[in-house]
Amino acid sequence: MTILTTYKRAYDGTKLDPYPVESLKRVDRPTTFIDEERIQRVDQRAGGFARARSGGLGPSYQNLLGLFKYPLSRAQQRMAATLADKVDGPVAEHRAPGTDDPEAMARHIKATAYFLRADVVGICRLPPYAVYSHSQATGEPIECAHKYAIAVLVDQDWKTADASFGNDWISTSMGFLSYSTTAFISCILADYIRKLGYPARAHHIRNYQVMLPPILLWAGLGEMCRTGDIVLNPFLGTRFKAAVVTTDLPLAIDRPIDFGLQDFCSKCAKCATHCPAGAIPFGEDSTVVHNGYVKWNNDVDRCLKYRIGNQWGSGCGVCIHVCPWNKPFTPFHRFVRWTMTNIPLARRLAIWGDDLMGYGTPNQKNKWWHDLEAVDGVLQTPDRSGKRFVNSPTDRASD
Repeated sequence: MTILTTYKRAYDGTKLDPYPVESLKRVDRPTTFIDEERIQRVDQRAGGFARARSGGLGPSYQNLLGLFKYPLSRAQQRMAATLADKVDGPVAEHRAPGTDDPEAMARHIKATAYFLRADVVGICRLPPYAVYSHSQATGEPIECAHKYAIAVLVDQDWKTADASFGNDWISTSMGFLSYSTTAFISCILADYIRKLGYPARAHHIRNYQVMLPPILLWAGLGEMCRTGDIVLNPFLGTRFKAAVVTTDLPLAIDRPIDFGLQDFCSKCAKCATHCPAGAIPFGEDSTVVHNGYVKWNNDVDRCLKYRIGNQWGSGCGVCIHVCPWNKPFTPFHRFVRWTMTNIPLARRLAIWGDDLMGYGTPNQKNKWWHDLEAVDGVLQTPDRSGKRFVNSPTDRASD
């Protein structure tokens, strides 16, 4: 058996992806409008957390400590930080045999990412406008001219999400579970590709040079949703974080997908209803054009201020928790997901059924973590007196 045959057969020719991605409708362009000629590259220092660190949201949000009051999220953040300088390295002088077939290598790289414990993987050509213009850390111009982008998604864990309010003490840790894992996977994957003889760079939570949304859209990993600058995956909802590997390794690309989310989000406003910051818009047509993109018009600053300044927990993921697409991969939920994707008239019924079955209410029997808050360097049991976890439209955080 040749090396090329091995690459092509990955896992003896069995189904590669853990989810039925082959059933998704593929389209030529993302389902939200993108005017590629008008898009300007974005300075990484203009991002929300970068502005918070520089004092753009006010001095009380500058150190981001509100995101790391819980000891587990602090430990996860520290581990991800150790991978900050592991994103690039020397490329082998000689290319490995059999690596010049794009179809075979795309399948092999996906198989490798799944072996490393990724949950969903997609590949696209790297859009030049997805590369940041300047570094957040140094302010220096960024140049990344790789041809392809490999996007890796990791689930934040359904069982934990099912037990969480979305804005309690485990919230930031759920995010960093995926962030630290995608950092690990992307650094190894990039190094592996370099050892095959091709340049490759990892982009993860502690060292991004690319914007994720356009890459996730073009790699067929989701559609833009009501929560704003966030891509929703048909199997994970928004219950994931992502990292990217950019490379010149020849790869066959995936196409964008259409699973009816634009119509669904126009009918559903559960994330807006339950957002404790009041940062997500209501209405069937609450979109704006921003830097060449059509997106839902969420209030980024209100969202960030709540996530950093949350007094009832660490961070926030209420919009993830209450979304009807945030479900386990069971036969029943696969059927409901199929109806939401393929039967427009069933979408309002699915939203109604989601409420009827009590989704969005924490299943506390699955709670496994301890509520702990770091106060002046000392861990304490949080005082819940007078503090609310379940939020409604009349229970908003103020600016």
